[in-house]
Amino acid sequence: MSIKCAFLFAGQGSQAMGMGKDFFEKSEVAKEMIASASSRTGIDFETLLFEENDMLEKTEFTQPAILLVSAIAHKLFENEMPIKPVYALGHSLGEFSALVSVGAIDAIDAVELVNLRGKLMATACEGQDVGMLVSLGLADDVVEEICQAQRDAGLSVWAVNYNANGQIVIAGIKPHLEILAPILKEEKAKRAMLLNMSVASHCPLLESAVAPLGEKLSDMLKDEFIAPVVSNVTAQKYDTKIEALDLLQKQLISPVLYKQSIANFDEDVDCYIEFGHGGVLKGLNRKATKKPHFVVSDMASLQIALDEVAKLGES
Repeated sequence: MSIKCAFLFAGQGSQAMGMGKDFFEKSEVAKEMIASASSRTGIDFETLLFEENDMLEKTEFTQPAILLVSAIAHKLFENEMPIKPVYALGHSLGEFSALVSVGAIDAIDAVELVNLRGKLMATACEGQDVGMLVSLGLADDVVEEICQAQRDAGLSVWAVNYNANGQIVIAGIKPHLEILAPILKEEKAKRAMLLNMSVASHCPLLESAVAPLGEKLSDMLKDEFIAPVVSNVTAQKYDTKIEALDLLQKQLISPVLYKQSIANFDEDVDCYIEFGHGGVLKGLNRKATKKPHFVVSDMASLQIALDEVAKLGES
């Protein structure tokens, strides 16, 4: 098949109770992957994913839950249509799912890895009232200048997620973010809203997590990329273990250049396939690209994606 696809994977914020349940009820592959992940980590993923609980919003559980469901979605697609992507791209946590999709890390190893990543991030933020805030409607340079001015005044706030034109997420100390919100609105931000996040991602507050994450990464990453991954840190492709080891450690304390990544490589692909719950990246891509975008989040959407990609490949 001549179709050129990019594989996409969302990060934290895409989680929801019940995600992956349709896969679990209708696929033995999904059941086996959930059982394996539970055995490896000691996390009861059936309870975490499918029953009301207060754990899914805690980053040490959020991260492995999202990655596991994304990996299941990709595996079921791959079993039916084993196409090689032009590249894989994930948003923050999603970069680890992207690595799974290109063979650079085993899926269950990755579940264990991001469980650790979540614990390290939570520990780094312990004792600090941290958070994240989304700014809508302002240009990148305006938000950056405001954050820099507030850091110069002693506040801890950083622009960390470049999601789409006019949409930037800012991380930092929550009371400092609360000071920032009205300043952003004075500059004509359409919205400046705190997000439901238990950590402050992609900023210097996570410096203590970098080295211990690197040790685990070194053990689990493989030099077996079937396709490149686009780095959140550089918005450029990489395809070796040594690059991954360096970039994934930097990713903890560096901004996510998501919209730049899409812009850099949109011309290389015919379509995007997003694996996992929510279709968050489809929403971000709506203004960035005119290419078809399919979301694989349950068995019905899996079949739609398979059918539509097959049609594109024949055209």
